[in-house]
Amino acid sequence: MMRKIIFVNEECHHIFNRGVDKREVFLDAEDKARFLKSMQEFNRLDAIGSLYEESFREKNNLGVQLPRLVEIICYCLNPNHYHFVLKQLTDKGIEKFMQKLSTGYTNYFNKKYIRSGALFQGRYKSSHIDSNEYLLLVSAYVNCNSEVHKIAEADNYEWCSFPEYAGKIKHDLCDKEIILGQFDSPEGYFDFAKANALEMKNKKEAEKMLLE
Repeated sequence: MMRKIIFVNEECHHIFNRGVDKREVFLDAEDKARFLKSMQEFNRLDAIGSLYEESFREKNNLGVQLPRLVEIICYCLNPNHYHFVLKQLTDKGIEKFMQKLSTGYTNYFNKKYIRSGALFQGRYKSSHIDSNEYLLLVSAYVNCNSEVHKIAEADNYEWCSFPEYAGKIKHDLCDKEIILGQFDSPEGYFDFAKANALEMKNKKEAEKMLLE
C-alpha cells in the first residue's frame, strides 16, 4: 500500500503522473491549452464549476485576486505525462489542486474523445524537495523535461515553463522568483538548467522515478 504523503505549507514538491497504460493524455494543442487553463483556474480555495461556467464568473470578479492553493514554480506537459514543482500555500493545497485538475481535465478529455474511466495512472506521484540545491536541480529537470525525453528543445517548447524562464514569453502562470532570484540573469539560469537536466534524469532513473 502506498504511504500517504503529508504536504506541509510553504514547502515544495515534485508532482508527476502519466496516462493510464502509458497512453497519451494530450493529443493536440487544444488539449494542452485546456490543461494549462485548468492549472490557472483551479488554483483557488473556493469551489469551481466548469471552465465554461467560470468564464461568466470572471466578468463579475475583474481585478479580484482570490487566495491560491499552490504556487506553480515550473511545469512541463509531455504527450503521455506531466511534471510540476508546486509550493503548498494552504492546508491540503496540493491535494485539492491536483484533485480539481485531474477530475476537470479527465471529464473534458472523456467528453471530447467519447471515452469513460480513469485517464491518469492512479494517484499522482510526489517527491519532497528538502533543500534549495535540490529545488534548483528539480526545476532544471522539469523545465527541460521535453528535451530530456527528446520531444523538443525546451526553450522552444511552448507547453513547458522554460520559455518563460528564458525570457521568451511572458505570462503569470509560474512564480519564478524563487528560482530566478538566485541567478544574475535569465541567461544564467538557462545555462544552469541545460547543464543539469540530464544529471537529474540519471538520478531519477536510479530512484526508479522516471516517467517514459
